[in-house]
Amino acid sequence: MTNPSAPHPLDTAFSAEWLSHQSLPPVEYVVPGIIPEGLTLLVAPPKVGKSWMVLGIALAAAEGSHVFSAIRVARRPVLYLALEDGPRRLQYRMRDLGINQGPSGLMFLTHLETPAVTVIQAFLDRHADEKPLIILDTLGKIRGTYGGNDAYGNDYTQMSALKDYVDAVPGASLIVVHHTNKGEKADFLDSVSGTQGLAGAADSILAIKRSRNTGEAVLHVTSRDAAEGEYSITMTDGIWKLNGDSLAEAAQAVRTTEVQEHLGDDSASIIGFVADRPEGVRTAEVSAAMGWPDKKTRTYLARLVEGGRLVRPERGLYTPVASVASVALWGEPSSNTTHTTHATHPQGQEDISA
Repeated sequence: MTNPSAPHPLDTAFSAEWLSHQSLPPVEYVVPGIIPEGLTLLVAPPKVGKSWMVLGIALAAAEGSHVFSAIRVARRPVLYLALEDGPRRLQYRMRDLGINQGPSGLMFLTHLETPAVTVIQAFLDRHADEKPLIILDTLGKIRGTYGGNDAYGNDYTQMSALKDYVDAVPGASLIVVHHTNKGEKADFLDSVSGTQGLAGAADSILAIKRSRNTGEAVLHVTSRDAAEGEYSITMTDGIWKLNGDSLAEAAQAVRTTEVQEHLGDDSASIIGFVADRPEGVRTAEVSAAMGWPDKKTRTYLARLVEGGRLVRPERGLYTPVASVASVALWGEPSSNTTHTTHATHPQGQEDISA
């Protein structure tokens, strides 16, 4: 027999009509256009600069300065769980980044005396009204060891528990650093070490793709709240920078590199010249830059258009091939994007503690 005092299973359902009339707060961003509130998974192979990147983000967020030397971020309290480092290494890295006096709003923990979820919840509770940021470096330090048929479920449950904690605090963000699988993957989501349960529970996923002997890299972004994109970045002496003055320029730099692949030097030079002039160029401008007669220039331009490496929107005008991210007009996040939060914390998740 049904208990008449028990809540009905549909009591919390709401209609599309009701939702249409609600005024919901916009998504908060730790790094506008890249890292929104909620749970973000940052993945890359070992030794490509993940820890340098999150240290730079932590310092910028605690100071209210710039991430990637280009993106202004709001000041907020930060807890960096640097579980693979010690105080000496962190001090060296800060000094390498030019920081002699660290911000008081950035706290470090290099080992845990209590379970990780307890530490995370305590920091979130202490700074619940300040949109706190927590960085967990790395997931492997608190993740259990298991396999078999339950691996996906365990991964998803562990990540979902972390997500529920951070979602309970409006504007809060948790960045979890993790390694990728060995080998090249066509889809960067397939490179996340472990099962798809890790990626499936995250709000956003960032992946760094970088060749071992170069500082040049591509930052892949996919998110429930931010538009997907690929951005050209460079690490020099521990400092990650955008290749460009904005996300739109960094996205176009990726596209330019792609269309220059497998081209001769002359064709690559033309692609680069046009990419620097998104409004478009005329044949005479390219001829002047290359020191060529117009006839030769037209031949090259026609081949590049035919190969899909340039666009000819009108007779005699040539423009770069636009990337999806550059069309999104990066800058301030859309004001009508919202993020769902929950009012309660999960219980009984001891398997994800350290």
